[in-house]
Amino acid sequence: MTKIRFSHPEPSPVAGRVWPVFLPFAGCPYRCAFCAQDKLTGRDHADLDLVSRELERDLQQALDQGRGPYELAFYGGTFTALPEPWPSKFLALASRFRSRGLLTRIRCSTRPDCVDVPMLVSLKEQGLDMVELGIQSFDDTALQQSSRGYDGQTARRACGIVAESGLVLGVQLLPGLPGDQPGLFASDVEQAAAFAPETARLYPCLVIQGTALATLWEQGKYVPWTLSRARTELASALGVLWARGTRVIRMGLAPEEQMQQSILDGPWHPALGQTVRGMALLDIIRSQVARLDTPLSGVLVPRRYQGELFGHAGELVDAYAAFGVDKTLVQYVNDTMFSVF
Repeated sequence: MTKIRFSHPEPSPVAGRVWPVFLPFAGCPYRCAFCAQDKLTGRDHADLDLVSRELERDLQQALDQGRGPYELAFYGGTFTALPEPWPSKFLALASRFRSRGLLTRIRCSTRPDCVDVPMLVSLKEQGLDMVELGIQSFDDTALQQSSRGYDGQTARRACGIVAESGLVLGVQLLPGLPGDQPGLFASDVEQAAAFAPETARLYPCLVIQGTALATLWEQGKYVPWTLSRARTELASALGVLWARGTRVIRMGLAPEEQMQQSILDGPWHPALGQTVRGMALLDIIRSQVARLDTPLSGVLVPRRYQGELFGHAGELVDAYAAFGVDKTLVQYVNDTMFSVF
């Protein structure tokens, strides 16, 4: 009897917890058509002095309580465009707690048009380890219609600048922007994967109340992706990114009540990541079953994948049955490898 063993292609997760620091709109030179940081964070601006004081207080408390270690991450603004001397002040604060063992790594998010090699080298010397670039897309039309303020070449150049500076690269993509067309997101994923980023975040574009995009939607000038399309395209993207060693650390926005109440349209789902990962796993197992030269008689699945095998709320049961995988054939095992036989 033929037995095929195979591993899941997803890169191993990095141990450790993230300590997020939100800087909504701070340093941002533009207000993009889709932007709704106020809805996502509950704040319409960042008082940097207050953020710094609260961060120092909370880090000290965590240290005193023996918690950690953490990776400190500055989100929600354009860190490298913060007014001076804030980038240096935040990194100096973080470095003090890093030297005491509470923090292990420091990262920030920023825009592709707000980086250069001398700047990033300087920030690296001050303790920065990783830069997540809000690429959103490499397509000139999508970027222009979304009021991003830069073009695709700037986005590609920024990925190279991060690597040249000796920093770890992360990318954020936002599929379904105005100006979208078939194949655009797949192209964006391929271009991003070519830079072999450590991480990627995939946020399908949503229409959120109070944004310029909401106005276009109300005028009938913008139609967001359907949930079905988002799931299918994201599942394909996972395979491409995993093949380059990229961990996809977020798909879709977190299910926060304030944000949900502001969504007017678009492919939002409370468990989008789980449902997409389940679809990607379905494709992996289907391809392995197709390699068997005998009828399928069993599937061994590592226990860590038990929650996503048949999809969110069992939504993939019929899809598995279509190529002969019935629940009765599945066993969950204490192994790191899958097997079909």
